[in-house]
Amino acid sequence: MGQAFEIADGKVTISRRVALRGAALLAGALLAPASAWALDLPRHKVELVAPPFVHPHEQATKLGPRIMEFRLWVEEKTIVIDEEGTKLQAMTFNGSIPGPLLVVHEGDYVEVTLANPDTNVMTHNIDFHAAAGASGGADLTLINPGERAVLRWKATRTGVFAYHCIPGAMTPWHITSGMSGAVMVLPRDGLKDGAGRPLRYDRVYYIGETDYYVPRDEKGKFKHYDSHGDAYMDTMEVMRKLVPSHVVFNGAVGALTGRNAMPAKVGENVLIVHSQASRDTRPHLVGGFGDYVWETGKFSNPPETNLETWFIRGGSAGAALTKFLQPGIVGYVNHNMIEAFELGATAHFRVEGPWNDDLMTQVMAPGPIVSSAAHQ
Repeated sequence: MGQAFEIADGKVTISRRVALRGAALLAGALLAPASAWALDLPRHKVELVAPPFVHPHEQATKLGPRIMEFRLWVEEKTIVIDEEGTKLQAMTFNGSIPGPLLVVHEGDYVEVTLANPDTNVMTHNIDFHAAAGASGGADLTLINPGERAVLRWKATRTGVFAYHCIPGAMTPWHITSGMSGAVMVLPRDGLKDGAGRPLRYDRVYYIGETDYYVPRDEKGKFKHYDSHGDAYMDTMEVMRKLVPSHVVFNGAVGALTGRNAMPAKVGENVLIVHSQASRDTRPHLVGGFGDYVWETGKFSNPPETNLETWFIRGGSAGAALTKFLQPGIVGYVNHNMIEAFELGATAHFRVEGPWNDDLMTQVMAPGPIVSSAAHQ
């Protein structure tokens, strides 16, 4: 057995785990018929990639259900989250914030090996919002450092769904330290508009929004801690006030801007998957539209069309399909502009292609007001 943090007398201590949460559920699962474990289906091993990019996949498939194999590992590490060099004791899936997007088709089986290396100090697990039973799999994947677990669940509902760590009372701390991601379950015949016509995307990007709660010292400067244990009490005190110090896309301020802007071309259809495991958010394309938006993230529902801003409730994921019509740097923000401009919730698309004067043109460049024309 590895070691794990537990709460005792108001402090975070390192002690051995006494009991596996959900042990009764696990025992019941072990008594399930052999057919529940030994599925005679083809297997496909998926190599995950770090967001905002997404692993190769088919948008529609004529193949039958498969067992889709994924590997997720927990990495606890120190990261820099803004231009000022603020450091956070982070918890991640596969080293990235958010964790990778997992893509399967309806009817596939998702088989996840979750590993918690012995270089970590805390217990972790994973709750898939797309899975039925045992707290989304969390009760069957609670692992100490040096342990791993394998979970298989059937993708019975289409859409985009969040996943995150849920280790009991410490769940808010783990989620707001970076431990969340998303799963996309595509219909086997692909995406459709409200009339049943097929929709396809040329590119797909995954944006995970995270709210951080970094404590400040008596001078108002962000504090740095040498370990997760050192950071715990101060961080929890800040979190309970529900006022984030940072709201960021993909782990840090500027993670998707400047040279990290997401590339696209005029005329391309781009699918944007956006998750927020903690707080409500309002994505908006600056100078663009959500042509087809699954605001609640579920592909069995018809998409809304031509949205300027859409709403993603905390603890969920949504998807928007947009066609870029003009070149340039296109902003993608949380339209709570305080969070976008002051706290970091801003991303950029770098769109290449010809400018369309019919859609927009500068009739007159900025210049001095001529008195005779001041009111014309």
